[in-house]
Amino acid sequence: MSILVTRSSMPSYEEYCEEIKELWESHWLTNMGVKHKQLQAELIKYLEVDKIDLFTNGHMALELSMQAMNLQGEVITTPFTFASTTHAIVRNGLEPVFCDVNAEDFTIDVTKIEDLITDKTCAIVPVHVYGNICKIEEIEHIADKYGLKVIYDAAHTFGVKYKGKGIGSFGNASCFSFHATKVFNSIEGGAVCFKDKEFGLNLYRLKNFGIRGPETVDGVGANAKMNEFCAAMGLCNLRNIDSEIAKREAVVKRYRSHLEYVDGLQLSPVQKDVQSNYAYFPVVFDEKVFGVSRNEVFDALAENGIGARKYFYPLTNTFDCFHGKYDASLTPVALHISKRVLTLPLYADLSMEDVDKICEVILKLKKK
Repeated sequence: MSILVTRSSMPSYEEYCEEIKELWESHWLTNMGVKHKQLQAELIKYLEVDKIDLFTNGHMALELSMQAMNLQGEVITTPFTFASTTHAIVRNGLEPVFCDVNAEDFTIDVTKIEDLITDKTCAIVPVHVYGNICKIEEIEHIADKYGLKVIYDAAHTFGVKYKGKGIGSFGNASCFSFHATKVFNSIEGGAVCFKDKEFGLNLYRLKNFGIRGPETVDGVGANAKMNEFCAAMGLCNLRNIDSEIAKREAVVKRYRSHLEYVDGLQLSPVQKDVQSNYAYFPVVFDEKVFGVSRNEVFDALAENGIGARKYFYPLTNTFDCFHGKYDASLTPVALHISKRVLTLPLYADLSMEDVDKICEVILKLKKK
């Protein structure tokens, strides 16, 4: 039996059936029903944020957040991310300006942001990567200095806390993905955490056709509402999220026991003042020291029925759809990491025996 790179956390069949039972009784399946409102309230408490709105997916959460802020011009971000981040910027008619990442935790290099700011810069979209959080104080300082909005792509950091505060409480907005592959999922879904009431009204109109009231449509909007079945799955998974994260932590510790001090392997740092969610387990392979390349490790794992992911590869500034538009050599650290990183299988129910097997395959490849 193969080992997948990830596996969705799910409640018991009986628990989910019980949660959706009343949907058959009410026939209310969407349009901010009981489950939607309940999940909204529970997430505000769990994530420790002021306000939250739910979406059909994380991408629409991010894309519509930018629209709700009426941004124009250039947005500083990183290419070391999933396609959604860059595409949300471009689809809003904004110009992404790519900042490199730092080599330690793979988040945006805050020492390089100010050099990229011009009179056209309107916002910074930093990405929390693999559960590693960006340097929040430095980003806030720069944003305040230049009057810029900050929208965090927080897709990887559900449940993470920094200095005791929920990670969604930072920036003008923080956007989460509840995709099936994430630490917390609602099958498919997303959310935006924010503080500003006017922004929230704009955001709501955009996700619901511009509708303000039963007879008032005062904006042009999309349709990005979370349905009741996804909200119900979210409610079930939220009840179990702490135990799921604890299981993921045990898997990460097992990986570290095998790979922590192996020459030629770079693991994610344990960040100070951060309560982790153990979202991913990335390993950067230094071919000159380890003896084989990332691609060779990927192939060897696949031959043994083990799924790994070249995540993030390719960089978004090298996508075919942007051919000739951006110069990836201007983000050399991100380019270097993207060619050498693998995320290994990680999910709550991954057995320790499987972790041992994965590490055994990797370590056998090391050249003496």
